[in-house]
Amino acid sequence: MHGNELVVEDFALPSMTDGAVRVRVKACGICGSDLHYLRHAHRMKSLGDEMTANNPPAPVSVVSADLDRGIVMGHEFCAEVTELSAGVTHLKEGDLVVSMPIAIDAGGVHAVGYSNLYPGGYGEEMMLSGMLCTKVPNGLSYQHAALTEPMAVGVHAVNKSKIVPGESAVVIGCGPVGLACIAALKAKGISPIIAADFSPGRRALASTMGADVVVDPRDESGIQAWYRVDGRSTVVQFEAVGVPDMIDRTMLTAPKDSRILIVGVCMESDAIRPIIGISKELTIQFALGYDPVEFGGALRSIAEGEFNVEPLITGTVDVDGVPQAFRDLADPERHAKILVCP
Repeated sequence: MHGNELVVEDFALPSMTDGAVRVRVKACGICGSDLHYLRHAHRMKSLGDEMTANNPPAPVSVVSADLDRGIVMGHEFCAEVTELSAGVTHLKEGDLVVSMPIAIDAGGVHAVGYSNLYPGGYGEEMMLSGMLCTKVPNGLSYQHAALTEPMAVGVHAVNKSKIVPGESAVVIGCGPVGLACIAALKAKGISPIIAADFSPGRRALASTMGADVVVDPRDESGIQAWYRVDGRSTVVQFEAVGVPDMIDRTMLTAPKDSRILIVGVCMESDAIRPIIGISKELTIQFALGYDPVEFGGALRSIAEGEFNVEPLITGTVDVDGVPQAFRDLADPERHAKILVCP
């Protein structure tokens, strides 16, 4: 990424340091957050700097990217180990691994895929922190293992919502994050799960991933469908769209005393009417990312067949095909998840 453009070029990886692992990328999913980053990188960096300035110093410094230099994105990856540095004993060359997209060195913490020093998975090779790499279970394909990261986002959102069996769920938006939430809700024994999306293709995927009822919001909203099929249990709504006005609209139709989990990443300023939430005594929770336990659990769930990720993979490209893949992902009828396979 140079500015707001994607280009294909050669570059050198950083030198190996103690604890580092050099890997060859096998597959890397293109994430919606990368589509946002290509358009809004300066806004995201400015907001990050503002939050850093207004919060206590972190115990470990997070290294910010220089947007005037090139950045290789890609943080949903599975890769093959090709070289180990001193101190990495739990891996060997040839191992397939996944990792939380973080690299740690003497300079601080780097976001792999959003760093000038640690390129992401839209390239042939990467440098990772060995201590964060997890071996892929035998028999699991690298294509499926590459979906560990986005599935972990859904696991984390469901955990944050504190939903339990006996409660029902409405998932608004059936892109990859919403679909990951549906899979995690299904694995947790939540029923009914109601999913809403304008796209027929994504509604079909929602059913495949475990939604009990799918609706087109032009005909019936998710919460209206909940009243129709249940209406008695406690409902948790998962807002997985991330566009202005969605939070306010979700609050407006939410039942009194219900919960809303915001996992859609809206990159623009938004407005809500607090009196709606006050009047209904709503609980609103925001969620981002996952922790190491959730990341490892997502990998196990994929390996054990609890999460069927195969239907999510709708295309593959090589490195040269990444710029076009970014454009193709704008059509929800064609694609859910495109994998970069160098």
